[in-house]
Amino acid sequence: MKNNMKKIDSVDWFLRIALGFFTMMLFATTLSGQENRKYEGELYQVLYSEDYQQPLQVTYKVLCSQGDVSRDGMNFWKPDGWSTSDNNDYKDNIYDKGHMAPAANFNCYDKQTLKETFNYLNCALQHESLNRGPWKELERFERNLSKVFEEVNVQITIIFDYEERGQDGALIPSGFEKIIWAGKHKWRFVFPNKNVKGVDFGDFREE
Repeated sequence: MKNNMKKIDSVDWFLRIALGFFTMMLFATTLSGQENRKYEGELYQVLYSEDYQQPLQVTYKVLCSQGDVSRDGMNFWKPDGWSTSDNNDYKDNIYDKGHMAPAANFNCYDKQTLKETFNYLNCALQHESLNRGPWKELERFERNLSKVFEEVNVQITIIFDYEERGQDGALIPSGFEKIIWAGKHKWRFVFPNKNVKGVDFGDFREE
């Protein structure tokens, strides 16, 4: 079926990349004068606020539509030389360690590859009902897209509309925007970081 899909127009794709780059630069220079750093990983790229101890934007390409590498025994880890959230920020509250670039999108390789997604740079304070509900279903949706399209690209922007911090100082996001590109198609979703149990991910789609 992939062979029957039209190729992404090169100019259109260049504009998408340029827009994403411009957005990251805008974040880096205008958000409250905070210390923002870029992480260029092999699986995903992050613009990270060490003041917020949370990612501001994460971009990645879906590499696995399905895989079976086990995440058993894996825990989130802090990269050397970075000030990030830690386990205490997520302890005894309603927030999960929410993957931004999903582990399941990369579990067709090996344990070391999967471990890279457990980096705290790729982790945000995400309401448990969102992380385990519509957010998880949307991740499954993008993996299903990768069975049809040759390339599926994702950009997540973490939204901060208020000042509330976790137990160890990490700022709690107020919401998440996820944009998915596949072929000529684009989907944009905006989620509040609150109890959304029982709500379908499609209800959060924005035109």
